[in-house]
Amino acid sequence: MSSILTNNGAMVALQTLKSINSNLATTQQEISTGKRVATAKDNAAVWAISKVMEADVKGFKGISDSLNLGQSTVAVARQAAETVTDLLTDMKGKIVAAQESNVDRDKIQTDIDALRDQIASVTGAAQFNGLNLTSNLDTTAGTGTVNVLSSLDRSGAGVTSSDISVRKQDLTTQTAALTGTWTATAGDNGTLNATQSDTLTITAPTAAGRVYSLSVFGTDADNSSFTQADLRTGAAITPANAGELDEIMYVTKDGDTAADVAKGLAQAFAIYAANNSIDPDVLTVTQNGSGLDIASTVSNATDTIQVQVNTGTAGAGASATIGGGLAEVSNIDVTTDAGADAALVAIEFMIQNSIDAAASFGSVQGRLETQQEFVTSLSNALKSGIGTLVDADMEEASARLQALQVQQQLGVQALSIANQAPQSLLSLFR
Repeated sequence: MSSILTNNGAMVALQTLKSINSNLATTQQEISTGKRVATAKDNAAVWAISKVMEADVKGFKGISDSLNLGQSTVAVARQAAETVTDLLTDMKGKIVAAQESNVDRDKIQTDIDALRDQIASVTGAAQFNGLNLTSNLDTTAGTGTVNVLSSLDRSGAGVTSSDISVRKQDLTTQTAALTGTWTATAGDNGTLNATQSDTLTITAPTAAGRVYSLSVFGTDADNSSFTQADLRTGAAITPANAGELDEIMYVTKDGDTAADVAKGLAQAFAIYAANNSIDPDVLTVTQNGSGLDIASTVSNATDTIQVQVNTGTAGAGASATIGGGLAEVSNIDVTTDAGADAALVAIEFMIQNSIDAAASFGSVQGRLETQQEFVTSLSNALKSGIGTLVDADMEEASARLQALQVQQQLGVQALSIANQAPQSLLSLFR
């Protein structure tokens, strides 16, 4: 049945043309924006995922900047530590030369003083953006470690940040000192007699500026095994009398552990022993993890040596000055035989401290560089993933555009034919 009121063919052609035009508009939008999912209405789920990933990419850009800053700061500190190591090595050469009595020790001492001043200059200048990783003399908690933002970790529970901790390695020349009235609390102790070795336990420090010391009290009335006076840092060791705090002392830095205290006390004793000509057979004190091994090959049932760990407590108005990692460089004096001998012991410890510092900075710098490479690769992977989700396939869009343009032309032609159909009814009335 034909009707001049209802043209079904035109309606079908019009609906088809509308669908073609809609698809054509979508394809043209993909081509113009380059995105298959440009807005939330295109595909809400994919759009939401892509926006979360884009936010992470922005976050990793900030992390990359943080890692670059951290790398630069650590690189400056590493270079300073390596330079200090070279200067200390030069100083050791001067000290070795001073072991010979037939040299001008005063002139050698002048060279050593110049090297000491240069070390102070290097460590003072080793800062980047105001941060100096070669100095750790502040008593404020949390200043001994610097955290570098390194990652964002996303999980079902949310997003958390990760840091790479960089511990300061003190290479300053400040000397430790106590002011005011201090008392000592006795810690672990050992007595060397027929038992010629023992291990002392050190309690971990709770903050920077804590004072630790060693008391030594030797008993050999006839001085047959050792010189009794050389092995007495104070009165007889009792819980009430822990001896002189500042004879063999270590003042803690922020972040120090019991092992750091043990290392500091062992070095302090070695220098004390060199200054007082204490033979290693008489007494040695060495680090053993977070404790100290004490040993003597001459102690017996009558010739005893007591060694005790002390912690210092400040009275009203008293304070402690934290010593730098190279504090002993200020005490080097090779103008005498005893001073030259003691300097040789001290320089070995300082060289090792600077080497340890350079190695620590080098290790952290390598880790930061590795993390930087990972963050860069991860950001690239995220960008690629976002592109896979939302970017338009331009080859497919081009082919689809041409096909839709042909369909549009055919749709217009079909609509035209459908609109002409009622005209044929006029022939029936001629």
